[in-house]
Amino acid sequence: MPLVKKPTLPAPEPVPDDSFPDDWDLPARLAAPAASVRRAAVRALAETGGDDAARTLCGRLAVETDGPVREAIFLALAAIGGDEVAAGLLALLRHEDPALRNGAIETLQQLPQPVAPRMEALLADPDSDVRIFAVNVAGNLRHPDVERWMLFVLRGDRHANVVAAAIDTLAEVGTEAACADLEQVAQHFPGDAFLAFAQRTALRRIRGG
Repeated sequence: MPLVKKPTLPAPEPVPDDSFPDDWDLPARLAAPAASVRRAAVRALAETGGDDAARTLCGRLAVETDGPVREAIFLALAAIGGDEVAAGLLALLRHEDPALRNGAIETLQQLPQPVAPRMEALLADPDSDVRIFAVNVAGNLRHPDVERWMLFVLRGDRHANVVAAAIDTLAEVGTEAACADLEQVAQHFPGDAFLAFAQRTALRRIRGG
C-alpha cells in the first residue's frame, strides 16, 4: 500500500510585535499592515511627545482608515497638546470625512490654550462650514472668552446656520451680557422662523424663564 504524503500546512503568519526597541523607526511603523503594530507605534510616539511626534500623528490621521487606530491617535494628540497639535487638527476641519472632522473637533475641545488664540480667525474664515465647526469647538472649550466669541459671530456673521450654532452655544453658556445682542438677531434675519425660535429659547434659558 503506497504511503500517502500528508499535506504541508502553510506556516502561520508571525504575530506582530507590539513593542519596539528604541532605535526602530516609529513613524514608519504607522504605515505597517497590522493595525496592532500601528496602535503600538501611536502609543510609543505619544510617550515620546514633542512637535515631531505631533506632526507625524496629525499627518497619519488623514490616511488612517482603521477606527481604533484613529481613536488612539486622537487620544495621543490630546495628551501631547501644544501648537503643533492644534494646527494639525484645525486643518482637518476642512476634510471631507465627517468622522475625521468630528474626532478633530472633540480633541480640539480639550486644548483650550493652543486653540483660543486661533478662534477669532476661525470664526472669520471665508468657509461657513469652518465657522460652524469653530463654534462647535468653542462651545465645549471651557474658556472664559466663549461668550465673547459667540457675540463676535452674532454681530458680524450673516450666514444663518453659523448664527444659529452661536445662539445654541449662548443658550448653554451665555449670561445677561449676551441678551442685548441676542435681541438684535431677528433684525438681521427677518422672516427666519427657526432663528427667531432659537433666539427666544436662548433668552429664556439665560434669564431663567
